[in-house]
Amino acid sequence: MTAFDSVVLSTPRLRLRPLRGDDASALLAICSDPRVMRYWSSPPWHAIDQAQALIARDREAMAAGQYLRLGLERDGRLIGYCTLFQLDAQNRRAELGYVLAAAAWSQGYMGEALRALLDYGFDALDLHRVEADTDPRNRASVRCLERLGFVREGLLRERWIVAGEVSDTALYGLLRRDWRASPL
Repeated sequence: MTAFDSVVLSTPRLRLRPLRGDDASALLAICSDPRVMRYWSSPPWHAIDQAQALIARDREAMAAGQYLRLGLERDGRLIGYCTLFQLDAQNRRAELGYVLAAAAWSQGYMGEALRALLDYGFDALDLHRVEADTDPRNRASVRCLERLGFVREGLLRERWIVAGEVSDTALYGLLRRDWRASPL
């Protein structure tokens, strides 16, 4: 297993790096926003210990190579994160997750960050396939995935029940050969 606790990626506007203890307040601000968590698989956070627990889990799991979560830093501020998880070495497959502060929406940050993360996944991790699931009502997420070359491969009806709300999941997949052929 590859350790991920020292992975740092750069894009023209962002620095992608492991979350740190001093990110807890910014992480809580992002994940407590009902707009940000609207289509997430859990309700909005309500306490700083939720952010601290995620950061603590990351330290251990990333050192062990279980998953890769990188904070998106813009001008020294945490504005979100992106994750490669459910790493399957035999099938060279991973799942993709991401969250972005509402103040950073519609500025291309997530697409920029995910391009760097996917390059890392397909190159350094030798992935063959990356999968993503999103609530089909989340048009911004759907557009981001499709711009990156992901193809919608299915729909799981009523997959999630979050805070009493039932929602579907649209499944997307991206193959390495399609990523390499992409003009991005």
